[in-house]
Amino acid sequence: MGDGAGGELMHELLSLHIIPFLPQFPVEVPLRSFDDSAVVDDVVFTTDAHTVKPLFFPGGDIGSLSVSGTVNDIAVMGATPLAMSLAVVLEEGLEIDALERVMKSVGKYSELANVPVVTGDTKVVESGALDGMIVTTSAIGKRSQYLDNNLEVARNHRPVTSNWLTDDNIQEGDVIIVTGTLGDHGVSLLSFREGYGFETEVKSDVAPLNHLIEEVLKVGGAVSMKDPTRGGFANAINEWSSKSGIGIEIEEADVPISEPVRNACELLGLDPMSIGNEGKAIIGCVPSMAEEVLKVIRSHPLGRNAAIVGKATSKYQRVVLHTEVGGHRILEPPVGDPVPRIC
Repeated sequence: MGDGAGGELMHELLSLHIIPFLPQFPVEVPLRSFDDSAVVDDVVFTTDAHTVKPLFFPGGDIGSLSVSGTVNDIAVMGATPLAMSLAVVLEEGLEIDALERVMKSVGKYSELANVPVVTGDTKVVESGALDGMIVTTSAIGKRSQYLDNNLEVARNHRPVTSNWLTDDNIQEGDVIIVTGTLGDHGVSLLSFREGYGFETEVKSDVAPLNHLIEEVLKVGGAVSMKDPTRGGFANAINEWSSKSGIGIEIEEADVPISEPVRNACELLGLDPMSIGNEGKAIIGCVPSMAEEVLKVIRSHPLGRNAAIVGKATSKYQRVVLHTEVGGHRILEPPVGDPVPRIC
């Protein structure tokens, strides 16, 4: 299970046993870069298979999750998602009402994101072969009309080599912003699945972020964006540090975490920074634009709890957390996802 959980074990599985056997073509952002989407001839492309358990949870379901996750993977590259495909594998015996509820969510969130489902596939497998259904969504996008201006604003302050918002764009002094509270999705689903009771206070943050991200690009100055799903914030920020070759310091007291999520994690022995999110983004931007970008994010309904949480620094070679009690510790990437089957 850990090999598919988005942490270091999965990275090792991909690096050693999957990617080496695939031909490597010269594309702008290739598979081996491990970014949220690939870029081929200025077309942005991504795909996701969703195996969430259970299919329905507080704040969402496998349908809303599928659309939001795939739309967000396109948007954080600095692209406008254009269209999606939808493939469903259904278990024999699945209630038609459940299928229709999921499809209604797909339709609703497709409309919210303004990204149509234009093609797909349907299969049925024998009873017991899977838990209800698996949903696979893919999407294509094109370069946002605001991306070039966004990068030009950033270049007015420091060199920017990439033409997309890739993981390796972080440089000394860049400010790290999260668009809202962390851990909501994973805690909500885990609590509902295991019957802990926290779901009465915590709902999943599932949401398409493409419209919010477009507003950020209009302001300018963003250099990297990422969708912190499996492995959460800790995994995503470590990917930035590793790929960019620079340390990142995070102020624990500034990281937005709701009180119910914090209480649940303390009770269950979990780190909210390592728990997956499905409606949040982390954004790296040049320092002089950070406050303006933060203001724009907070003005959007999906970004009201956004916060500046840290900055890149050559003082460290890793991600270092300044704890609330005044100490320091390395914020390690998770080996696997502490909450499996959440996306």
